[in-house]
Amino acid sequence: MWMLVPIAFAGKLLSAFQKPLSSLWSSLVPWFFWLRAVLWLAGGKSPQPRARGLLPESRVGAKEGLDQPTIPTSVNYHFTRQCNYKCGFCFHTAKTSFVLPLAEAKRGLRLLQEAGMEKINFSGGEPFIHDRGEYLGKLVRFCKEELGLPSVSIVSNGSLIRERWFQNYGEYLDILAISCDSFDEQVNVLIGRGQGKKNHVENLQKLRTWCRDYRVAFKINSVINRFNVDEDMREQIKALNPVRWKVFQCLLIEGENSGEDALREAQRFVISDEEFEGFLDRHKEVSCLVPESNQKMRDSYLILDEYMRFLNCQNGRKDPSKSILDVGVEEAIKFSGFDEKMFLKRGGKYVWSKADLKLDW
Repeated sequence: MWMLVPIAFAGKLLSAFQKPLSSLWSSLVPWFFWLRAVLWLAGGKSPQPRARGLLPESRVGAKEGLDQPTIPTSVNYHFTRQCNYKCGFCFHTAKTSFVLPLAEAKRGLRLLQEAGMEKINFSGGEPFIHDRGEYLGKLVRFCKEELGLPSVSIVSNGSLIRERWFQNYGEYLDILAISCDSFDEQVNVLIGRGQGKKNHVENLQKLRTWCRDYRVAFKINSVINRFNVDEDMREQIKALNPVRWKVFQCLLIEGENSGEDALREAQRFVISDEEFEGFLDRHKEVSCLVPESNQKMRDSYLILDEYMRFLNCQNGRKDPSKSILDVGVEEAIKFSGFDEKMFLKRGGKYVWSKADLKLDW
């Protein structure tokens, strides 16, 4: 039966050629659509009308990014909220003492790796406070040795790190970032980084030496606030020579360091955008400086809390998603509020594997 279709179309085509050339196109167009309808019917389908100018349905999501899942390229896992310091501006405070069982934490990290994670950053609280750093060490080794992640990093205040930890786990760690907001010990005490007889600045020097000895890239994080905004850190930073010096503007997060339910009240630490820019201008000659204003920070991090829930900071507070352990990465990350463009703009993607840094140890 369907052999008659091309024959019928050929007959229509011949009759069209008998007409004047000027009417050829107007004759062919109706028969083209007639043939299209016949072929659709042969397949048991009906032709679907499409609005003029729209992309095919399969491409609409790709164009707008609606159907493309967010890739968790770089993730910050705050597996504990506990800390031995009391920094007045802290925006991830000790609301719980919960820490996932090691096996569950590893399961979540594998889910993230399968979803495209390339870099994991362990933070807190203070990540070395739980199980004297052994829990953290086992996660670091797992991520590098079993998951094969290009980059594994830690942010710590440095006060609880011992050389033995480097001996056991240093080879699996790419970057160690130590929080240091001032090179004046009295300022550190005012901020909340004081701890009895221990000197935060002297400890920083010791950690720098261990990072060199055990082949770990050394990084410094500083939160610029009311107590250190006028400080000149150029000489000390150049002497320490970190691979990166992250300079954050003090940030308020409702429920963490601001508001009725907060464990901290950071309002007295806040500085203006102009004051932050003044600090950056004073230190512009420091080549490793990486500035992060409030605008750049707020939605440009993928943050997992102690339950492995993504934290959405779009509304100035940390609203949790469901745990990736319960609903998977693709579903949970939809509620992360993550701004990938800002992540790239602030330099979130960089050379983050120590194998690629080619450092002169």
